[in-house]
Amino acid sequence: MERKVRVRFAPSPTGPLHIGGVRTALYNFLFARQHGGDMILRIEDTDSNRFVPGAEDYINEALAWLGIGIDEGVREGGAYGPYKQSERRDIYREHVKLLLDAGKAYIAFDTPAELEKARAEHPNFQYDATTRMQMRNSLSLPSEEVERLISEGTPYVVRFLIEPGRDVEVNDLIRGKVTINSSILDDKVLYKSADDLPTYHLANIVDDHLMEVSHVIRGEEWLPSAPLHVLLYEAFGWADTRPDFVHLPLLLKPDGKGKLSKRDGDRLGFPVFPLEWHDPKSGEISSGYREKGYLPEAVINFLALLGWNPGDDTEIMDMQQLIDKFSLEHCSRSGARFAFEKGKWFNHEYLMKVPVDELTNMFKPVLEANGVMLSAYSDEYISRAIDMVKSRANFVNDLWDQARFFFKEPDGYAEKDIKKRWKEGTPEIMEELIGVLESLDDFSSSAAEPVVLGWIANKGYHLGNVMNAFRLAVVGECKGPHMFDITELIGRPETIKRLRKAIIEIAPAE
Repeated sequence: MERKVRVRFAPSPTGPLHIGGVRTALYNFLFARQHGGDMILRIEDTDSNRFVPGAEDYINEALAWLGIGIDEGVREGGAYGPYKQSERRDIYREHVKLLLDAGKAYIAFDTPAELEKARAEHPNFQYDATTRMQMRNSLSLPSEEVERLISEGTPYVVRFLIEPGRDVEVNDLIRGKVTINSSILDDKVLYKSADDLPTYHLANIVDDHLMEVSHVIRGEEWLPSAPLHVLLYEAFGWADTRPDFVHLPLLLKPDGKGKLSKRDGDRLGFPVFPLEWHDPKSGEISSGYREKGYLPEAVINFLALLGWNPGDDTEIMDMQQLIDKFSLEHCSRSGARFAFEKGKWFNHEYLMKVPVDELTNMFKPVLEANGVMLSAYSDEYISRAIDMVKSRANFVNDLWDQARFFFKEPDGYAEKDIKKRWKEGTPEIMEELIGVLESLDDFSSSAAEPVVLGWIANKGYHLGNVMNAFRLAVVGECKGPHMFDITELIGRPETIKRLRKAIIEIAPAE
């Protein structure tokens, strides 16, 4: 009988969630939803020394903002909890005892100083079949000595007993069969008495088994751990229920070699975290996609295509389309370069899809931040202004640069445009234009344009010079949407006021 698809995303609360981790969560979510399965969020907080306050809440908030739904977790609950590893100590102790009783693991008392000495004396030292009998552990010490050390409270670790000379096969759904000889593996630490917590290796295996995880979809960096995990499943007698492994390709730097890091984002000016992060220890603030103005749908679409393709040329896909199309067969084996500029393109495409009334509400805080009194403008006015300029924007904040002249008269004029368009005689022509505008019965774009253009033609004026001078006076520079659409929205009094101001303030280029 085919088992139900159950996947887990298992971050550690040691800081903000990296964008690479977000992609791992996304691929887990897409796979689960496509197969009618469950998405588990498990918090791996066994490393008490690296715990960072606020990190767990950050993870939950980031996934919620992105629309990555969780079926079971610390907040959601579920039948397989607890979902926080620090609350599962009794479970891990029980499984450590099972391994010890079966002779699959042993207790080691080596101090940090003793381990450092061994590393100094033996190049490429690792704790394994060739060295374990020279160290202080329950295999090399008399049983009475072991019992004495434990009773005295001597700190110890439990190590997994690796049998050398065996080929271990890992079947990866992306990479195929990977075979590694067990002789290159060391006897990994599974449990530390000092904090009564397991290490990543033991906790993951136990939790994945007890939570009935069917597929472990994680980053490529965990591939070297897979052989050890295969051996642990066998040691517990769980080989028949072992989940399928999927190791995703790394996210690579936008340029150069190596995996994507925060330094790359700082250097090139893009976020590597989904939300802004305030480090509680250093006070450092790291930028986030949300605060930079990215739409969650755009971030999801962008990330989905970093290491996966739908099998065709489709680029714009909402979450449901991604779920419908997602397949592990189309995941790449090689790393995906983080083309952050493409992320801006995706955001632009999604910004164009936002209904204008929603975009208006999103833009209002930007207007207020720039000193605009919202009470002076109707929602219809703001919406019409946005509609004219949104095609030039990648982010909501960009709308201010593109639409500021709808809300504020120019406080200066572009020097390059003055030099090119505001000549001797231009003020007199603008005075004439004021008269033409004042005479109009209908100030709408469709009515004003033919009248003004007819006047320019009848006068024999240069069309480009007159219209660009007109635009310079009203906008402050020679850019923006259709000129008569601008004047229709800001109205006749405001248009003429700006023309009169420009006539006074702009000195003709020599």
